[in-house]
Order: sequence, then C-alpha cells, then structure tokens
Amino acid sequence: MAVADAATTAAALTPIDVVDRSIVWARWRRRLVVWLPAGFVVLLLLTCFVGPYVLPLPAPVGGSVLESSLPPGSPGHPLGTDINGNDVLSRLIYGGQASLTVAIATNVIGLLIGGLVGALSGYLGGRADTWIMRGLDVLIAFPSLVLTIAIAQVLGPSLPNTVLALLAFSIPAVARIARSATLRVVNMPFVQAASLSGSPWWRVLLRHIAPNITPQMLNFALLGMGIVIVTEGALSFLGMGIPAPSPSWGNMIYEGQQSLSATPLLVLWPSLALLVTVLAFNLLGENVRDEMSGR
Repeated sequence: MAVADAATTAAALTPIDVVDRSIVWARWRRRLVVWLPAGFVVLLLLTCFVGPYVLPLPAPVGGSVLESSLPPGSPGHPLGTDINGNDVLSRLIYGGQASLTVAIATNVIGLLIGGLVGALSGYLGGRADTWIMRGLDVLIAFPSLVLTIAIAQVLGPSLPNTVLALLAFSIPAVARIARSATLRVVNMPFVQAASLSGSPWWRVLLRHIAPNITPQMLNFALLGMGIVIVTEGALSFLGMGIPAPSPSWGNMIYEGQQSLSATPLLVLWPSLALLVTVLAFNLLGENVRDEMSGR
C-alpha cells in the first residue's frame, strides 16, 4: 500500500505535458519562414536608404574611365566597376533605393486611392457601385504592362512619371480587393448600426470599415511590391523608367547586357538583387496571408 502511495505521489510530481519535439520544430520552422524574408526586407531597406549616409560609398555616377571594367575585389571596389568606371556596389545600393522608392510610393498611393474607391463602391452599392466598377473594368481590360508602357512613353522617363504609369494598374487592382473586403463587412451589425445612427459615410468608412479591411490590403500591398519592382525594372530596361545615368536595377541590366560577353557580372549583380528582393516580398506577403487565415 505504501509503495502504491509513493508511486502515485511520484506520478503527481512528474510533468504530464511532455512537449513533442516535432511540434516545437514545426513552430520554429514556421517562425523562420516568416522572419527570414522579413529580416531581409528590413536589412534591404536599411542598406538602400541609410547605407548611402553611413557607408563610405563612391558616387554612383561620374566614375573615371581609367577604372572601367575593374573585376570584383579591386581596391575600393568590392564588386568592381562598370564600363564607365562607376562603382557597381554603389550603383546597386542607389539603384535599389530608386526601385524601392518607386515600389513604396506606388503601393502607398495605390492603397490610399484604390482603397478609398473600392471601399466607397462596396459601401454605397447600387448604381454608384456599378458605375465605379465599370470604369475600373475599362482599365483592367487593357494588358497591364502594355498600358503602363504606353503611359510611360507619353509622360517621359523620370521617377515621378514611372510612379504615375505604375498607378494605372495598381489602383484598379487595389480597388477591386478593397471592394471585395468591404462587401464582407458592410452588412455586419456594427456597420449597420453606425449607418442607421446617422453617421456620415466618410465616418463609417474610416472608423468601422477601414480597420477591418486594412490587414487584407496590407497583405495585397506586400505581394504587389514584387510586381511593381519587376515592372519598374522592365520600364527602366526599355528606357521608359528611371533615366540613365541615374541607377536603377532595370537600367543597370540594360547597360550590362551591352557588354555581356566580356563582363557578365554587370548583369548578374542587379538581376540577382532583383530576384532576391522580389522573392523576399512574395514570401513575406504569402506568410502574412497564411498567418491571417490561421493556416
């Protein structure tokens, strides 16, 4: 009897919630999948926007032709120089700053305008919704890249004009997402109560609808960053985006392909930067979406 009591006491003192190692590893792996692209994005933003002020970088333009086409590892030029003698690392960082500026500006403006238009369309409904969506359908009917190239050609190459051209397909896409998200919450009791209490439409949108659709909009913006960066690179490659000699990853690829057989690294570096950046934003957006959906 005493032995049984001792065994019972020992069992009571023994932890019963044994943690499965596979569960712990799955949780850490899931966190790594989220935090690795997030960490890369933060590091990229710091490098491109803070790096030029704290790193001893030469100017991205105005290099000496006496130092043209230096190989990687040359003194003062870790990634070498291009055919004009400009430091490749400096141009990569400043080019990333330009490409990210275009992507961030396009997504912020697209979220503000497209989000407002889509939320207003979903909230008002009826004829207003029909007319707004038909107008957006006209823009969506055009192939996005063709429409962007046409607008960029008319406006001319510059950073602000590149943002305006990219907004042509960003705003309609954001508006459709905002409308869809608004339709899911517009009939909820708290929205109906606010409308019936006499609150103006703008107050209902700002205080009740906007907070509930913001997570979906931010998720879409993260996924859209990669699309905008690739499209900006295509415009700059075609000479319709950020004009040379100002660096961007797109025009760096164009300049490098002119001497591809002799110096292939001039194409490799900006292409790799473009690839990894788009991949990081896409992974981050997908992981944020999975977290919000509880997967």
